[in-house]
Amino acid sequence: MILDQFKLTDRVVMITGAGRGIGAGCAQACAEAGAHVALTARTVSQLEEVGDEVRAQGRKALIFPADVNDLDTLEAFVAATIEEFGRIDTVINNAGGSMPAPFMDTSTEMFEKAFHFNVTTAFSLSQHALPHLLETGGSIVNISSTMGRIRERGFVAYGTAKAALAHMTRLMAADCAPRVRVNAIAVGSVATSALEIVLTNEDLRKEMMETTPLRRLGEVQDIAAGVVYLASDAASYITGKILEIDGGLEGANLDLGLPDL
Repeated sequence: MILDQFKLTDRVVMITGAGRGIGAGCAQACAEAGAHVALTARTVSQLEEVGDEVRAQGRKALIFPADVNDLDTLEAFVAATIEEFGRIDTVINNAGGSMPAPFMDTSTEMFEKAFHFNVTTAFSLSQHALPHLLETGGSIVNISSTMGRIRERGFVAYGTAKAALAHMTRLMAADCAPRVRVNAIAVGSVATSALEIVLTNEDLRKEMMETTPLRRLGEVQDIAAGVVYLASDAASYITGKILEIDGGLEGANLDLGLPDL
């Protein structure tokens, strides 16, 4: 049956930034599809909560508290996952982010930190996990952003990093084919704590919804469904692609109001 192609029964999925928001949603969705999950983030209490939700679905969860910006922890995360489960089927590079700032207020340090957090960490974890993914014929899913292809003032660091992550996805797909698939999701405006300033301001929320073609903000489940698809056999003929889950955006849906220089 076609629905069987979307199952992840007894596969092992590694997820960064798994303590809340999209990462937590991906963990829950993958568990619901049948996978065991290895979770990392900085906040232990959040990881434990997500782990409990996964176990409640009858799946196993490995909790590995770490800051992925410390690249040494990524090799340890892979080693712990192999020790716990004996295999890796999918890596979801979800950790990332960067606060917007005017161009002249964006320091070189801020720019490089954005690149490190959004791109280098994904590269490093993927490289450490790849020998195990080659054994399982696994996949990598990078969480990019719509801001990596559209433009708006204030996002030079974040947008550049996410654009790099998207193209790194294409290049990695060429390197890893035919045994490992590499894809990404370009995420639009999703209702998580990262958008707290919007969710708590009705005017801003209304502006974002009205300037999004589908007239709503995304939900975590929208992204998690895409992740399950890309990780599953249903996407077995897809690699090097960016799946845009963004409500139809072709331009920015929030003007930060930054003045001309």
